[in-house]
Amino acid sequence: MNWLVRMALWARRPPSARRVILVLGVIALCLALYAIERWVGWPEALTAERLRWGGPRR
Repeated sequence: MNWLVRMALWARRPPSARRVILVLGVIALCLALYAIERWVGWPEALTAERLRWGGPRR
């Protein structure tokens, strides 16, 4: 819902060209990272391993 309010504010008072370029650049970077991750894969070193949590044994 917050994004809809932000889009409405942008429609009423358009941002500067510099702000638009910044937002589009961030979106493009996110899409590029997603595409690279899907194409190449996720590195094993950055994959979190599930830890077994049983607490201390008595």
